[in-house]
Amino acid sequence: MRVLVVEDDRDALELLENALVCCGYDVATASDGSVAREMLRAERFRLVISDWEMPGMTGVELCRYVRQRASSDYTYFILLTARTGQRHLVDGLRAGADEFLSKPFDPDELQMRLHVAERILSLESRDVVIFSLAKLAEARDTDTGAHLERIREYSLILAQHLATLPKFESFLDGDYIQLLYLTSPLHDIGKVGIPDSVLLKPGRLTPEEFEIMKQHVLIGGRTLEAALEMHPRAKYLQVARDIAFTHHEKFDGSGYPYGLRGEAIPLCGRIVALSDVYDALTTRRVYKPAYSHQVAKVIILDGRGTHFDPDVVDAFVANEDRFVAVKDQLEDLLDKPGSERFPKPEMASVG
Repeated sequence: MRVLVVEDDRDALELLENALVCCGYDVATASDGSVAREMLRAERFRLVISDWEMPGMTGVELCRYVRQRASSDYTYFILLTARTGQRHLVDGLRAGADEFLSKPFDPDELQMRLHVAERILSLESRDVVIFSLAKLAEARDTDTGAHLERIREYSLILAQHLATLPKFESFLDGDYIQLLYLTSPLHDIGKVGIPDSVLLKPGRLTPEEFEIMKQHVLIGGRTLEAALEMHPRAKYLQVARDIAFTHHEKFDGSGYPYGLRGEAIPLCGRIVALSDVYDALTTRRVYKPAYSHQVAKVIILDGRGTHFDPDVVDAFVANEDRFVAVKDQLEDLLDKPGSERFPKPEMASVG
């Protein structure tokens, strides 16, 4: 993240710059508000830390300029000030400040404020990226809409149950569950790179075509990995990448693309694997009717410890009523007999 620090006191400016560089930020500096304004016009900064009291253009005036300008991105603004009192706080908030930092600043407090800023900014970019990528996949294969909705609901149910188990409580928290819910619809994003002759084929795939279809996990995973390399602090991209790469791995190591086994498969991939198969089983395909919940349950239980993580299967069994409720609620015309548009064959195998 590129940060602009605005401070007319040379020593304070140097301290702030050093602290931010140590935290891994790309830092630019300005000695007054007017210079900062020109830099904001010429460059892209997602975070500004500005002193309140400066000759010429004050920090409050600079903040007001940031809020009034047209921009596609939100700029998080922290005012650095020795001022106290409710009136000054109101003035800063009215100008559009997001946060305040007292002078002289405490390094630990600065780091905490930065983490808050990152979290808020990541929410904006995360939701935009997820929505755009999911829509891209939907445009490529128009039969995915209800499937994506169900996948994230099923994954949410499983994750919520697993979070209650001692085995998972140390890392499967509310933030992780939310990321899983938001990114699970991207599991098949790589299908945008599969040729029409395979992706849109109105019948069963040949073995050769199936090998081509299997490439969607690598296409999707590598695309998200490239985005993660550009934004390594974006945890949602890490979860999305792991899901795309591993939702066709199997617990016994017989899946693809890497043949990962057991807990070497990221938990998010193990969760989405079951959600994806359950949805494929319980929705209509060109070559089969929709299986009942009971038939799907038998198949999933048969895959316990081979295809699926036993803990995830147990979570499914414990919440099967919720699965049925989601299936019934989100079932749409694309999944019902009589429609001419159905999800593509081999979905039970390739997701």
